[in-house]
Amino acid sequence: MNIIACIAKIHRATVTQADLNYVGSITIDRDILDAAHIQPFQIVQITNVSNGVLWRTYAMEGKRGNGDICLNGPPARHFQAGDKIIVLAEAWMDPKELPSVKPVVVFVDDNNKVTKVVEHSLIEPFTKE
Repeated sequence: MNIIACIAKIHRATVTQADLNYVGSITIDRDILDAAHIQPFQIVQITNVSNGVLWRTYAMEGKRGNGDICLNGPPARHFQAGDKIIVLAEAWMDPKELPSVKPVVVFVDDNNKVTKVVEHSLIEPFTKE
């Protein structure tokens, strides 16, 4: 059995655009994608910190260095320019792989410039006594 695990997080990015008429997806500055090790067309989950909406779509590569975070298609109804979001990249894996997973957390400033990248490792698993 495989499970879905978080392998990367973009923390509190700022939406720069919402385009209802685009086919779909989230466009993310290539610098941010690289820092998070997120691949174009990889499935991501987006949480809007401003209103609590959660959306799942795929990442599209945006122009490097311009800070773009654009919600395209239907999510443009729930995400607006200026909203703060959290983007989680997911991967299917065998639970035995979890101890070796070190999710990357990418911190950005208000202009979506990468300020810090941190790797997390598994904390001691919870065990019932």
